[in-house]
This record gives sequence, C-alpha cells and structure tokens, in this order.
Amino acid sequence: MDWTDDGIVLSARKHGEAAAIVSLLTRSHGRHAGLVRGGAGRKLRGILQPGNLVHAHWRARLPEHLGTFTLEPVHAYAAEILDTPLQLAALSSACAVAETTLPEREPHRPVYDGLKVVLDALDVDWWPSIYVKWELGLLQELGFGLDLDRCAATGRDDNLVYVSPKSGRAVSGEAGAPYRKVLLPLPDFLLGSGGAGDTRQVADGLKLTGFFLEHHVYHGPPPPARERLMGRIAAAARTSPPQKPHTESPWHATC
Repeated sequence: MDWTDDGIVLSARKHGEAAAIVSLLTRSHGRHAGLVRGGAGRKLRGILQPGNLVHAHWRARLPEHLGTFTLEPVHAYAAEILDTPLQLAALSSACAVAETTLPEREPHRPVYDGLKVVLDALDVDWWPSIYVKWELGLLQELGFGLDLDRCAATGRDDNLVYVSPKSGRAVSGEAGAPYRKVLLPLPDFLLGSGGAGDTRQVADGLKLTGFFLEHHVYHGPPPPARERLMGRIAAAARTSPPQKPHTESPWHATC
C-alpha cells in the first residue's frame, strides 16, 4: 500500500508532540491526507506551508489507513509571496477551497493542473482572472458547471452579460433587463478562451463563482480564507478605475 506522486500542500496541523497530519492535493490520487513524522518541527515547517509543491511518498499497511507521508520539497510558492498580501490571500483561499470541496482520495486532475497554473501565475498582473477561471473549472469538475455559451432565453451567443442564479446559464442584456436585479453579473473575460478582466470584472467573477459554491457545494458560507480574498478584491474594485483588459493569458489552455 504505497505510491509516489506530486502534490500541493493544502493544510498541515500538529499531531502529538512532533508529528503533523498533512493534506495534499495530488495529481493522480486526489486530495489525500497522511502523517508526517517530525512535521511539527522547525526542519519541516517551511516545507509544509500551504501552497507549496512537494514530491510525496505515501505508505500504509491497509488502503483505508491514514498512512504516512515522506515529502521532498519541489517549489516553495508560499515563500515567494510572503511580502504580497493579496497573492498570499489568493493562495490561502485556493488551498482552503480545494480542501473543503474535493472528496478525499478521488482524482481530479483538471483541478490539480489548474491550481498549479494559479500558483505559477501569482507573479503576473492578470493572476486574479486566472484564479476566477480556476474556481469556474472547479465547479465544472464537481458537477455544477455553468453554461456560458448561449443565452438561456433566446439561444443567441451575443451580448451575454448575466447568469441566472437558478439555472447557471448565461442571459443576454436584452432578455435579462427586466430581471437584472436578481441576475448575477457575467464579466467578459469568462467568455471565450482568453483575456483577463480588470479589478471590477474580477470582483464580479468571484461573486459569480462564490454564489454557486455557497449554494450548491457548501450549502453555507465558503471558508474564511475565501471570504478574506473576496473582501480584498471587492475593496480594490471600489477604488479602481476601469482598466483595459489584458488580451493574452496562459490559463485558457490548461484550466
């Protein structure tokens, strides 16, 4: 009962005097927990920061056992963004959302690959759009994908500016005008295969994905880490002037 895989640290909590129970999002084995001996010590503390990429070896006597991890560091994403609070909030949010939505020990490679894209992109200006796209892909992987290709009322694919909170389908400006107070905003950067939104559009994107996470996945409020990210982005949107959208971004090929 053992395997090796690459994984992203989602959380680590102290267990006993010196060990830690670590939750990883692995590429081939899904969200998986294991005991790390010495994980509470100074030597391994830096490796076990949420968001870090590790190479993991898991071993147990029986498949249903917790098992133990032996971890080797691959990339310390957390250490690279300690001085950038907004990126750090995004990393914490992504790890918290992945840990609290994905079923244990069930592979979800698109979610893993998409999260890796988010982590790799935290040093580029359009990373917030990539994060929103990752949450959209997470909803799809969990069976709550949104249909943003055509208007639910007219069947047309132009002027899509709303999303129905009931069906998760796009709605055009004309068809949705009488109901705009109850519809969710659909930012342009979520349509098509590329581009990135400004701060206000990103805030609308987080509002959109957050609604469906809250009502269809959590059936309650999302984790506090995501609430903090939403608060930071919303505050920035209130004070930011509209910006010209970025038209080239790397996320659409992998998310």
